[in-house]
Order: sequence, then C-alpha cells, then structure tokens
Amino acid sequence: MRTTPGLRIGTRGSPLALAQTHQVRDLLIAAHPDLSRPGAIAVEVIKTTGDMVLDRPLAEIGGKGLFTKELDEAMLAGRIDLAVHSMKDVATVLPGGIVLPCILEREDPRDAFICLTADSLSALPPGSVIGTASLRRGAQILHRRPDLKVESLRGNVQTRLRKLEEGAVSATLLAVAGLNRLGLADKAAAFLDTDEVLPAVAQGAVGVTCRAGDVAAHERLKPLAHPATTLCVEAERAFLRVLDGSCRTPIAGLAELAEDGTVRFRGLIVRPDGSALLAVERHGPSTQATALAEDAAFELLKRAGPGFLAARES
Repeated sequence: MRTTPGLRIGTRGSPLALAQTHQVRDLLIAAHPDLSRPGAIAVEVIKTTGDMVLDRPLAEIGGKGLFTKELDEAMLAGRIDLAVHSMKDVATVLPGGIVLPCILEREDPRDAFICLTADSLSALPPGSVIGTASLRRGAQILHRRPDLKVESLRGNVQTRLRKLEEGAVSATLLAVAGLNRLGLADKAAAFLDTDEVLPAVAQGAVGVTCRAGDVAAHERLKPLAHPATTLCVEAERAFLRVLDGSCRTPIAGLAELAEDGTVRFRGLIVRPDGSALLAVERHGPSTQATALAEDAAFELLKRAGPGFLAARES
C-alpha cells in the first residue's frame, strides 16, 4: 500500500461534490484503519467545464463529460489516484486507462419538487415557470403540464434554491439524493413518484474511478462497492449507451432490484418540448438486467424512428 504522498482523491468543488467525497473518504477509513493517519488521504478540488461555464444551458456546452473531463485528465497525469463522481454525470464509455471499480450504495433516486407557493406539480397555476438545467426534467414536466413554462436554471443546489427564493422561477426540481446528502430535504415541497417523473440514468448513485493499472486503489475500493446498486446502474447505463444519450437528449431510466431477485426496468425518451413521450418497461431475472435494459433501448429506437431522434437533438 502507498504511504507517500498518500491517497489523493479528486473532486469537483460544489458542496454536494465535497459531501460525496467526504463520504467516500470516511468509508475508506472505516474499511482501512491505516488511512486514518494524518496525511494518508488528501482531497484535491478540480474545476470542471460544467462548473466554469454557467451562462449557458448544459445542452449548448456539450455532451457527457462536462463534469468529469478535467478529473479524468488529472488522474491520467498522475495528480490524483481516485475521482468521485455523481454517476449520472459519467459518460457511458470511459476514457482509455480509467476504470470504474466502485459504485456506492444508492441514495433515493427520485426528484424533489421545490416550490414556495404550491405543494405539488399539479397544483402550480398555468403559466408558472419551472427552472431546471435538465432537459429530461423539463421535457417530462411539459409532457404532463404543457401549460407551464420551462427555463434554464444553472448552478449548484444552493444557488438554485437562492434563485427560487428570489422569485426568478416559480419552482424547480432537484435530486432527492443531493438534498439528503446536504441535509436540505426539508426544502422539498414534495418527493415526486417515479411514475410522475422518471429519474436520470444512475441518479442518486456515486461512483469512484481510478487508473486501470492501479492495483492498490482497486484493493482499497473493493469494500465500498455495493453489488445491488452496481447491477442496477450498469443496466441503466447500458440502456443509455444504446440510445447514445448525452446532455442534449431527454432520456430517463431506472432499474429496481426486488427481494426475489428479479429486476424491473423502466425507460423513456421524450421530445424537449414534451409533445411526445415513448416509455418502455421490462421485468426479468437480475442476471439479465443489462440485457433487458438494452432490449428496452432497442425497442425505443425502433418505435421512435429517425424523426423522433432528430426532434430530440433539435
């Protein structure tokens, strides 16, 4: 095991990213008591493209990798040994030389409805403005409530909550997992059922990447990996990979593992203006989770046709 310069963990600098990184650090120390010594673990904050460009919607900046590219580069350059990511930000194909050996136990995958004047999405008056940086959330909202308006709302959780309080928007949606990790769950007016708004692929899950050949890092991370979460997230990412999803494609997917060893997978694609939504569902043994999700994606591709996909990219 390495001693100097210690285990270096890279992370974004938002309060949520730091909370997730501190969770990983604490789990590493619990699993490996030798890491509790001073200097054994160092946290390095790295700004990513997604953090630096805040004046444009995510869809205009680029696809997946907006919140991971600089962390990947730091790892390949040897400046950090591990990187902590919200799994929904991680591209379905990792850069060469980087692997994902660890996904922590998933938090609540649902979305939270945040509003100061209504206790549910259905209670919002017509013409209300929903602020969100997520095309997936905005498109699903418009599909259910075409009488509402959706505007881009960027920034970390605290920034978006402040803009809501200032009256910039009528309401917003945030991941329940993020609110829980920040101790801000009381800010939610309601937790949305997944039948109302289906989550992003891998929402609520935290992953830790390392270099492919770093045997020591792999051994450190083994006790932190959660098999059930890994199974579900891998299935969801396979679904996204078949659809070739990016920040410009409103795609949602959720795999859920039952106590009897079966898995339920639900996925959907929706046009950004909410005018059309295609949903799919699969059930089967957990050993077939990834195959079920891929099959669901191929069905959506067939049902959608090139016109639907072009509309999603417009």
